[in-house]
Amino acid sequence: MSEAISDQVIEAAQALSSAVDALSFTPPTTHIYNPLTYAWAGHRSYLQQHANSKKKVIFMGMNPGPFGMAQCGVPFGELELVRDWVGVYELIMKPANEHPKRLIEGFACPRSEVSGRRLWGLFKEMYPEAVDFFANHFVANYCPLVFMEESGKNRTPDKLPAAEVEALYAICDEHLRKLVEILEPEWVIGVGAFAEGRAKIALKGMDVKIGKVLHPSPASPAANRGWGEQATKQLQALGIW
Repeated sequence: MSEAISDQVIEAAQALSSAVDALSFTPPTTHIYNPLTYAWAGHRSYLQQHANSKKKVIFMGMNPGPFGMAQCGVPFGELELVRDWVGVYELIMKPANEHPKRLIEGFACPRSEVSGRRLWGLFKEMYPEAVDFFANHFVANYCPLVFMEESGKNRTPDKLPAAEVEALYAICDEHLRKLVEILEPEWVIGVGAFAEGRAKIALKGMDVKIGKVLHPSPASPAANRGWGEQATKQLQALGIW
């Protein structure tokens, strides 16, 4: 049974990857990374190990960070925690159109993904053994793509033109619904307001509750004032922890 569940999630991820690869984007977006292609080994390992059972809670972020999932294929992928706690350590290839200022170095990348360090760090603190966390929880991203401008500046999906957003969100909404159908969570928790908003739209009418935790980004002044404590209180208030 567990193999069937992870196989379904892997098939859904492959369908998502193919669908978003067929999209086109215009300037100022000049470079697009799809970790579900060049970092597929990391993502597949993550799904095989941890999307192998029904879940109580899916935590959902916006899209990959340049020093996180973009490097390793795991959402919020702070490399040290991904390797040593999540248990994913694979050879990562290169994207087709690599930006010279945003090199993909896989697990050799020296940069830290602060959001991932905070998110996975909290989960490790609460569940010293990853298997205990993943027994009832899973972490995903809404959109699998990384968008960059010519300068190397990161562009989040909500900054794309309306026509591009409509096509992208339709694909991502479908994948999220599929993920919820397979894993049957009681809760989908948006990591940040964007993810919560997309979950409410995509999952309307489905038998799942939707909540939110503060996004752990260092760009958020609130998150820099004890993100772990604040997120824990939010989850406790929802009755999840």
